[in-house]
Amino acid sequence: MSEATKETTNFIKTIIEEDLASGKHSKIITRFPPEPNGYLHIGHAKSICLNFGIAKQYNGTCHLRFDDTNPEKEETEYVESIMNDVKWLGFDWGENLFYASSYFDQLYEWAVQMIKDGLAFVCHQTLEEIRECRGTAKGKGIESPYRNRSVEENLDLFEKMKNGEFKDGECMLRAKIDMAHPNVLLRDPVMYRIKHVSHHRTGDKWCIYPTYDYAHGQSDAIENITHSICTLEFEAHRPLYEWFLEAIKPLSRPRQIEFARLNLTYTVMSKRLLMKLVKENIVNGWDDPRMPTIAGIRRRGYPPEAVRDFSERIGLAKRESTVSLDLLEHCVRENLNKKARRYMAVINPLKVVVTNYPEDIVEEFDAVNNPEDETAGTRKVPFTREIYIEKDDFMEEPAKKFHRLYPGNEVRLRAAYYITCNDIIKDENGNIVELHCTYDPETKGGSSPDGRKVKGTIHWVSASHNVPVEARLYDTLFKVENPMEFGEGGSFTDNLNPDSLKVTENAYAEVNIKELPQGERFQFERVGYFVIDSDTTSEKTVVNRIVTLKDKWARLQKK
Repeated sequence: MSEATKETTNFIKTIIEEDLASGKHSKIITRFPPEPNGYLHIGHAKSICLNFGIAKQYNGTCHLRFDDTNPEKEETEYVESIMNDVKWLGFDWGENLFYASSYFDQLYEWAVQMIKDGLAFVCHQTLEEIRECRGTAKGKGIESPYRNRSVEENLDLFEKMKNGEFKDGECMLRAKIDMAHPNVLLRDPVMYRIKHVSHHRTGDKWCIYPTYDYAHGQSDAIENITHSICTLEFEAHRPLYEWFLEAIKPLSRPRQIEFARLNLTYTVMSKRLLMKLVKENIVNGWDDPRMPTIAGIRRRGYPPEAVRDFSERIGLAKRESTVSLDLLEHCVRENLNKKARRYMAVINPLKVVVTNYPEDIVEEFDAVNNPEDETAGTRKVPFTREIYIEKDDFMEEPAKKFHRLYPGNEVRLRAAYYITCNDIIKDENGNIVELHCTYDPETKGGSSPDGRKVKGTIHWVSASHNVPVEARLYDTLFKVENPMEFGEGGSFTDNLNPDSLKVTENAYAEVNIKELPQGERFQFERVGYFVIDSDTTSEKTVVNRIVTLKDKWARLQKK
């Protein structure tokens, strides 16, 4: 696996700086052009950061343009979600919101002119016949029997297409380029197809819609885009992009530049596959925190600053590679470690009774909010005779180097007292249900006046003064680095991780989280980073684990 870590030379910035220095452009205009046919994912986030980031760096402008040329798959829901995603990442298109559908009249006029110039014709072949006649890179294609119609006949047929006089698929407009061209994409590609489908913006005005290859470059030209930055799969389309611009001769001539798309371990990025996960209820919608969609990682609790940092660190490449999910999580941890406040919570509780502590007293201790930020101050945490600790913090028969609680051992309760385990209470099945301990009142605040040291420090929550929480512990959606590696006859869903979500409904957190708003990120000490989920109500607090505390990426970099 290749880690696409930052390239010291950003080849796109080099091109832009050369164009500015030569006077080719006085102002840089980029665009982010999603098709509103699904939710954006982390790969799109990289493109958003790149296009908006470059425009900002060079005092230029970045447009948000929806390439809405396929009404069968596009919805207003997706338009709104994409706008939310771009804003969440910290970018603003200002007045530069555009739609390819706004250019339908101009695109139609250009297509008519191409017919008049002998560069386009109406074809009655089916899509399957067109594919068969296109040929391969090793052999020539076969010209359509309709290729040499007169200009007058083509104009008449194209107008009838526009007027709805043909059924879907009955005919289409094709560019007349070269059926022997070594790039099969230039073998008379389709420019317009008939779709008697209502469009989310233009309604039923049109029943013919331009293809992406025809509309994209012309939309760039209309908007005076200087640098049309796209992913590597469009490299083969670039000659077609340029051919259409040459045929139409708009005033503006944008330049297409390609970079390698983002591939991430334990993740699928295909819209088709993500749609399958949603439609088959494998996940709980587009914003399921296990999804790589921007909506999903936002709900998971990833900070937008961490996503921007990740996009910058991986840099730009000209060849496909796969980036480790560990690097993305490392960026998240770095961000949260500096900013997130600390609280205590017990995910898998074990009750502890401090037998020599008064039953009717509630004592408050000062706990540090964030040791990485002195300005964060402290908070009050209530302590009572009965508390909860993590079950994993106790062993009846301790393993070697186990420094937490066990019979006869003394540990520190974070910010409170030293306690020693004296008795173990079990149920009729032999399960440990309660521990009886004693505390040393001289160790208030977590330190001993006689200077004795303890090796273990554990967190805790008062059994009577707490907030019950539903903790959703998320892991990778897939159990293997490359989900697309599966056996014959199998599917990527064969690699789903059965432990991608574990829900703990009997967890307890300190009372201070009660007033935290939805979307607030924080650390449960010694457990992980969490966020208040949108399912939280006045009756139930729901938290999502963003990431664990263990940083695989940082550990590997030290080796």
